[in-house]
Amino acid sequence: MKPPLDPEGPLDPEGPMDPDGLSDHARLNRESWDADSDQYQTDHGPQLAESRGLAWGVWQIPESELGVLGRVRGLDILELGCGAAQWSIALYREGARPVGLDLSEVQLAHARRLMSEAGVVFPLVHASAESVPLPGESFDIVFCDYGATTFADPYLWVPETARLLRPGGLLAFSGATPLIQMCYPDDTDHPDDSDHPGDRLLRDYFGMRALPYEGYVDFMLPYGEWIALFHANGFEIEDLLELRPPVDAVSSYRDATDREWSRRWPAEQIWRVRRR
Repeated sequence: MKPPLDPEGPLDPEGPMDPDGLSDHARLNRESWDADSDQYQTDHGPQLAESRGLAWGVWQIPESELGVLGRVRGLDILELGCGAAQWSIALYREGARPVGLDLSEVQLAHARRLMSEAGVVFPLVHASAESVPLPGESFDIVFCDYGATTFADPYLWVPETARLLRPGGLLAFSGATPLIQMCYPDDTDHPDDSDHPGDRLLRDYFGMRALPYEGYVDFMLPYGEWIALFHANGFEIEDLLELRPPVDAVSSYRDATDREWSRRWPAEQIWRVRRR
């Protein structure tokens, strides 16, 4: 077993990341998050603070209810797309040894601020989840809550995660489902309803991968492709959780219309897979 990472180590480079080391979509997504991170933390930081970091998805369903990560004390944990590191700060308080990675330097600036306010110290890495500048077999858990696994190519980040995990290590990540992605209307046809899913399938399921929007790129795979990709990279599937918000759930990300949709059909999912 490799030793834990040094929390004072030189993992957070000064200055911007070399753009030549990024894929085109990663460079676009970095620019988008650098531009939007301040507003994102203004809009959603209070909800994330209220849940104290240990909650999943846009409806902030508590980890204590879902039990995705399990016991974390004494474990080395990498958060992919940590944002302002609310999750990693909470895991540090639970006795874990977290490392936060994010593509956006502005998000990491917010992470440093919240870490300082919380009086905690752990490494931050400014990098893409598609190419992580850390040694192999360094972590017991790699996880993501709507972070890098949404904005990075699965055919790049899944193999990278397999490299980073120790044998028996857990990969857990949340995000949208193929179903909700297929139900979002085309902006050009429904300009007044473009932020809400409908009750009709409007996108193809087969061939789903990169989903370009104005200024950024999301990624999604059909279920069969996820399963094949996990198996090809040495993972065994333990669970697929389809999240359903409570009837009275409130979210800074979604409104009551979205909540009712999400109570009828799965809008969010969490995969749990383990490295063989």
